[in-house]
Amino acid sequence: MSDSIWFRTAEATVFASDGQGTDAMPEILIGNVKGPAGHAFANLMGQTEGHTRMFAIRACNQQVKPATIIVPKVTMKSSAYINLFGGPVQSAIADAVLDSVIAGVIPADQANDLCIIAMIWIAPECATNPDLDRKDLYRTNYEAMKLAISRAMNNSPSIEELIANRTKITHEMYDPETGESQW
Repeated sequence: MSDSIWFRTAEATVFASDGQGTDAMPEILIGNVKGPAGHAFANLMGQTEGHTRMFAIRACNQQVKPATIIVPKVTMKSSAYINLFGGPVQSAIADAVLDSVIAGVIPADQANDLCIIAMIWIAPECATNPDLDRKDLYRTNYEAMKLAISRAMNNSPSIEELIANRTKITHEMYDPETGESQW
């Protein structure tokens, strides 16, 4: 068996098709079920009003491995929002996890020893958009989750990259020169 993976984190952003608002921004933690990630995973098993947590499943009776729990970043206030979270988004996250095992990014020999916590964003307006492209919502979440998993497993970005980019890159939601959002 490979070395244990105790605590790896990452995030990724994949932007929506024009006019969709289906940007995906998962933030994840991957680690051994016997370590701090497993402890955090178990603590998330309880429900909190408006923040329903779900296992990532590919279909009924097909929970993905490593065990993955998806946690909404936004309070769920409608059944339409819950249907997006438990439909295309849950499916995308599960498929990305399994495809990461198939591709060897997550070691298959550790699939039962690891767990993943995925904090997931769905823009609240998606739930009320009659023209929402659910395929784009799936696409962005699938691509972002695969990218986040790859980054976590490869410890990316490296500290060297972060240091090199310290004065070259600014946060998209804050411009330190003006104090304003760049979006």
